[in-house]
Formats: sequence, C-alpha cells, structure tokens
Amino acid sequence: MARLAQTAGLTDVQQEILSTVRDFVDKEIIPVATELEHRDEYPQQIVDGLKELGLFGLMIPEEYGGLGESLLTYALCVEEIARGWMSVSGIINTHFIVAYMLKQHGTREQKDHFLPRMAAGDIRGAFSMSEPGLGSDVSAITSKAVRDGDAYVLNGQKMWLTNGGTSSLVAVLVRSDEGHPEGTAPHRSMTTFLVEKEPGFGEVRPGLTIPGKIDKMGYKGVDTTELIMDDLRVPADRVLGGVTGRGFYQMMDGVEVGRVNVAARGCGVAQRAFELGVRYAQQRHTFGKPIAQHQAVQFKLAEMATKVEAAHAMMVNAARKKDSGERNDLEAGMAKYLASEYCKEVVEDSFRIHGGYGFSKEYEIERLYREAPMLLIGEGTAEIQKMIIGRRLLEEYRFQG
Repeated sequence: MARLAQTAGLTDVQQEILSTVRDFVDKEIIPVATELEHRDEYPQQIVDGLKELGLFGLMIPEEYGGLGESLLTYALCVEEIARGWMSVSGIINTHFIVAYMLKQHGTREQKDHFLPRMAAGDIRGAFSMSEPGLGSDVSAITSKAVRDGDAYVLNGQKMWLTNGGTSSLVAVLVRSDEGHPEGTAPHRSMTTFLVEKEPGFGEVRPGLTIPGKIDKMGYKGVDTTELIMDDLRVPADRVLGGVTGRGFYQMMDGVEVGRVNVAARGCGVAQRAFELGVRYAQQRHTFGKPIAQHQAVQFKLAEMATKVEAAHAMMVNAARKKDSGERNDLEAGMAKYLASEYCKEVVEDSFRIHGGYGFSKEYEIERLYREAPMLLIGEGTAEIQKMIIGRRLLEEYRFQG
C-alpha cells in the first residue's frame, strides 16, 4: 500500500482532480501553512489559487459555470486540503453549504443570480444558525424577521460565522412568525434569508454589522465572526426558496453536507498527523536505534493508521449515500463522530511520538494539536451526533412487540 486512505471506484476525472489538488496542497499550502497560522493571516494567495483551479465551483452544476462534481469528489478534495491546512478547507466548506442549499432549495431567479458568480469564486458564501445563547438547540433561535411591505426587517445577533468577514453572501436562519400562528412547532416557523453584503468588518450594509474576528485557540487564518442585525431590511425575494417556514429543513439539509465535510477534514488532519509521526519515528534515535523500531511506537503507528483507514471509509460511505439521493443523516452523523474523535486521538499519538519537540511551535504537529479540537464541536458536537445516530437506529430497528 503506497499510502493510506485510498478510494476505490473513482473515475479518471475524479482521480485527475484529486491529483491536481494534492499537488497544489504539497507545493502551495503545506510549506506556508504553519507560518500563516501563527500570524492568524488570511491565506489570500492560497484562496486565489483554489479559485484558479475552479474549486469554488466544484459541486455547482455545469449550467451555472461549475464543474458539476459529486459530494464524494468534493469530500475527497476537502480531505486533501485539510491535510495541508484545515483552515483553508473551512473557507471552502461554508461556501459550498450555501451553494448546495441554493442548488437544492433556491428559486430559479436565486440560482441564476448567485450560482454563476459563486462558481467563479466572485461571491463567497457563509451561513449562520448559531446565536450567543443557543449552543446545539437550534429551536431556541431568537433572531426574528418581520414582514414590512415587499421586504422583511431582521433583528438579532448571530454567532460563529466562518467566513463572516470575507464572505459576500450569508444564508441566515431566523424566526419568522408570518403565516405560522402561536403554538406552531419552532422548527416550522424558521426561514432562511439570503443576505448580500460587502466583505469586511464594521457596518457592511445598513443594519448589518460584522464586529471583527473572534480570537481562537486554533483554526486560525479563516475569519470567525459574530453578525449583528439591527433593523436590517432584506427583500422578500431573498427568502430562500421563496416561501417562509422552510428554513430549518433547508439548513439541516445543508448541515448533512457540512458533516461529511467535517468528517473529511478529520480524515485529512489525521492523515497529516500520521505522516508527521511515522516520518519523525524513523528519524529520531534513542537507545541506539530509530524509535520506529521500538515496539511501543510501532503499536502507536499501527493504531493511528487503522483509525485513518476506518474514518476515511466511513466518510466515503456517507458521501456516496448522499450522492445516491438517499437520506444520509445516520451515515453522516457516524462519519462525523468517528472521524473527529479519531482525528483527536491520532493527532495526540503523533504529538506523543514527537516527545518534547511536539510542544515546540517549530514543529507542525503543534498546530494540528490545536486544530483538532474544533472538529469535535463543528457541525454538531459528539453528543448531538450520538443523539442523531441513536434515534435513527431506533427507527430502523423498531421492536414490534
């Protein structure tokens, strides 16, 4: 086996795309990732390179100028990019969740207006569900939209927007009671609005403020922000799909794509951690021989490689299930849960193999050690994934007594 995490059954086109992305990662991302990450600097040159490769249009249909590729192709590209620097994969992920939601749920006018420019990378997407007091309870959203003539007025505060500053289109989930009487289930009174804005910080359009970047332990480079709406007017034709009350379902559909993406990121980071660990183990000598020849280290390498393979297989399965048109919340939840947990464990084992040097900022594993925890909470915590998995299993294995 030449390398871990190979994928059977890929077409020639898929293999060519992955080869191109892998070369780009090795030449343009890995050599500069740690330096940019330590400076918390947005990787503009890398993003421009991905734009030239056409990756911002990877899953957007050809009729809108995209490549029309599958979720599997996208997930495998994300895996490669995260292997180089996870923050870059985050920049692409939020963009594609919005593009996917538009493709699946947008009106013809919305698709025609946004998708060609998103495919070209001229419009960058972000999406927003969470709020400061929300956590995993999406039904507790308090941000609200009120109809006012041919527009809606939005008020509220949103949290944890990846690409919040650099994006020019944000899909925002808020409560909208219009047509939904009191007592309606919370998830039936939510609407997704497509909010256009200028990139940057401060007041980016009347009524909309992006205060600034949130300082994070890891996952640096990419901007993570708040979003404050203060009598923000949004035209009625910017309700995703043209009908209120469907926002929760639209967002959950997008999050299933996002969970496959997070699983792919976990696979990529774990692969890189394994590569660093197995290389260092052959270079570092103790007691007269490379530490790779010590049984204790070989056991770690064996466990790490097995976890990389298992996570990759589950991620590929979840992507293929979604591509087939079938419901994949069970598979996506399992893949996200396993890949993020295994990523944390593989990174920690690689960190241990590096010994004291792993604690030095000169070594790449130090960056991975700070990045891996984000995957444990992004797109739903492990506890949320287990709730989803458990409920779906009870549906499938319902006891008829």
